[in-house]
Amino acid sequence: MVFTWLNIAILAALGLGVAFAGAPLAGSVLLAPRASGGDLRMPYECGMPPHGSPWIRFGINYYFYALLFLAFDVDVLYLFPVAVAYSGQAGWLELVKVSIFLAALGLGVLYFWKKGVFTWPKKIS
Repeated sequence: MVFTWLNIAILAALGLGVAFAGAPLAGSVLLAPRASGGDLRMPYECGMPPHGSPWIRFGINYYFYALLFLAFDVDVLYLFPVAVAYSGQAGWLELVKVSIFLAALGLGVLYFWKKGVFTWPKKIS
């Protein structure tokens, strides 16, 4: 195989990229202080000393709320490009499209409400 200047330049750029990525990693391994004990093994809680066990079990409702928030938050984010795309157009068709999308979101909220997802239990076990 014959190497041209382009092949050499590509290999040099690849080598420089690996060097730029590897140099900080190698430097941190070689130059980082080696300390152990003390407060290094404690969980971080905003500068305050923690109390209780760090390995507590959260109820599943926390995760349900997080997933519901993500689902509806991502769906609402679709309204921003729609507003930009339909900003120069006036008409009933665009209003109907956005209304169908919002109705689908509303039906999702009603479905989850009827299933009791939004009710917080008195005690999480």
